[in-house]
Amino acid sequence: MMRVCIVLMSLLSLLSIEAYEVGLTFLDSAVTKGAVCLDGSAPAYHMDKGFGAGIDNWLVFFEGGGWCNNVTNCLARKDTRLGSSKKMLTTETFSGMFHNKPKYNPDFYDWNRIKVRYCDGASFTGDVEAVDPKTNLHFRGARIFRAVIEDLLAKGMKNAKNAMLAGCSAGGLTSILQCDNFRSLLPATTKVKCLSDAGFFINAKTIIGTSHIEGFYADVVRTHGSEKVLSPACTAKMSPGLCFFPQNMVQYIKTPIFFINAAYDSWQVKNILAPGVADRKGTWRECKLDITKCSSAQLNILQGYRQEFLKALTGFGNSPSRGMFINSCYSHCQTGTQETWLRNDSPLLSNTTIAKAVGDWYYERGTFQKIDCPYPCDKTCHNRVFE
Repeated sequence: MMRVCIVLMSLLSLLSIEAYEVGLTFLDSAVTKGAVCLDGSAPAYHMDKGFGAGIDNWLVFFEGGGWCNNVTNCLARKDTRLGSSKKMLTTETFSGMFHNKPKYNPDFYDWNRIKVRYCDGASFTGDVEAVDPKTNLHFRGARIFRAVIEDLLAKGMKNAKNAMLAGCSAGGLTSILQCDNFRSLLPATTKVKCLSDAGFFINAKTIIGTSHIEGFYADVVRTHGSEKVLSPACTAKMSPGLCFFPQNMVQYIKTPIFFINAAYDSWQVKNILAPGVADRKGTWRECKLDITKCSSAQLNILQGYRQEFLKALTGFGNSPSRGMFINSCYSHCQTGTQETWLRNDSPLLSNTTIAKAVGDWYYERGTFQKIDCPYPCDKTCHNRVFE
């Protein structure tokens, strides 16, 4: 019994060192600008202030959490933490890329680190003026984005030497779609780069050959009035919904950008490749929960998805200003937790952790554009297992 307690205390001690809690800041001043969550509440973020040499460096990271594509879905979301700041937890765990100790985060530990909470349902792109009194839904994500950046500029980011726009999942899509906009809002003297973690969602067909995500994204853009945020160069060539896909937008981004993504992204496998509507009998259920439970036929389909994912990256180009860490893991978001960002057992590509690859790219100590060998070759993966 004593040994179990000691082991448990050691684990808790390790976790408390690898992560810590940061309080929530409500941006009440944004409400008068109409920059509000789905339910009309104020946007919010967590901020851990920079110190020492990093006092003028800023990491602005946007949270993920899917999208709502119509009034019904947005109403269901409105009374959750993804639609209202009234429902958000008042503290957030900071770890990985947010850590304030050099051991855990050597290149960004002393920066101002901000995690912006997600409550608009459209990757911070929406801007519809009208509010239907029957639903009281506010589609104002783009206004939240601008209000947060303006607030941070007033808090010292106007003097930034270095700044990075980042995000995970739907927030990783934000960092792609809003990358050049972020650059334009900061001083010309600031070194600005963007980072997308698990935000490279591809326009792929389902396991039964139907198009699911394409229609879903078209509905998101239409419902939230997101077209204004999208690249005019893209929307001149194709429909706004298609310009919500990174593969159609990346060629127009001028600001340096880094992509971290699993080629077998667990969210994409579950929601783009094999969503419930395409798997009514549930034959993919076990495979989606745990990649080691996939049949050989399912693994062949997953290998095909990886090929499609890599093909979608072709517009990325090979400019040294662009970085890429594409591993063959079954995971989703790898920057915000210590185990995948930087630890002695973290995922590696070319014997390099994500933390080192991103740091080297940001500070131009070296370029990094690596694609992993196919599953199951990478033994450093932290593959997700869902219950």
